[in-house]
Amino acid sequence: MGYHAVLGAGGAIGRATLEAIAANGLDGKALTRADADAMDADALERVLRDVDVVYHCVGLPYDSDLWTRGFPAISRALVTACEKTGTRIVYLDNVYLYGLAPLPVPFDEATSRQPPSRKGAARKAAVEIVMEAHRAGRVRATVGRAADFYGPGAVNSPFYISFLENMLRGKRPQVAMPEGPQHTYAYTGDIGRALVTPALDDAAYGEEFHLPVGPAVRVSDMAALFNEQLGTSHKVAHVPDVILRGLSLFKPLIREVHEMNYQYKSDSIMSDDKFRKRFPDFAPTSYRDGVAAMIGHFQS
Repeated sequence: MGYHAVLGAGGAIGRATLEAIAANGLDGKALTRADADAMDADALERVLRDVDVVYHCVGLPYDSDLWTRGFPAISRALVTACEKTGTRIVYLDNVYLYGLAPLPVPFDEATSRQPPSRKGAARKAAVEIVMEAHRAGRVRATVGRAADFYGPGAVNSPFYISFLENMLRGKRPQVAMPEGPQHTYAYTGDIGRALVTPALDDAAYGEEFHLPVGPAVRVSDMAALFNEQLGTSHKVAHVPDVILRGLSLFKPLIREVHEMNYQYKSDSIMSDDKFRKRFPDFAPTSYRDGVAAMIGHFQS
């Protein structure tokens, strides 16, 4: 068996996937932009020649223009390269492709895909390129779709930026999410393990799976776990939508975040039943253990 390579190996999920590959006794290969431009099919072909499975864990800066160009370009290059090398694709996706909001409770893999955002449209286009290539017999591919995540090294998590980041400085955690809605979250280590699981199942190719999540919780429930681990009693500061709209006029990143704010105004509860039924031995990490691991990482 050839290598299992991770594109985007420098990110939190990429690193978790490499750890899961090693835990399964497989030969892993970390691929970053220094090894190949993920939008360059020829460059990808060169680094994938001896690779049995490639995990697409590439992240892009949070910019709608870049996502619109970049994610479909990566998919096209990856399909072109893997068609030549015979490398199987495990594609990490997120939930942005679903819509219109609010989503069903819970939502599953059959939920309507009419994203009301540019970033959602980009993710939808990108994953469709890969799965259409699978259906056409050009490549073999499977999709693992993750909810919002948290865990060691997850600097883009809603529970790091202005949240744990603030708490470690003795400040109140801030979020753009209101308190009421419930959400399901995924632990980075579980995402890595869950990507490798279908990669080793020949019958899983051609399928799309929601990767395992914890139970539905409110922001305050997660804050309580962070406080418990840190020995603090911080209350969450919820940034009103009107303030975010005002800030978005002057700060590009806030504008990009605000585009996706509709996701947090209602319950967002992912069903992972399909994955759990297919892989019943998979045991997800509890929120308490995941939060402890995340804090330990950022304190070290």
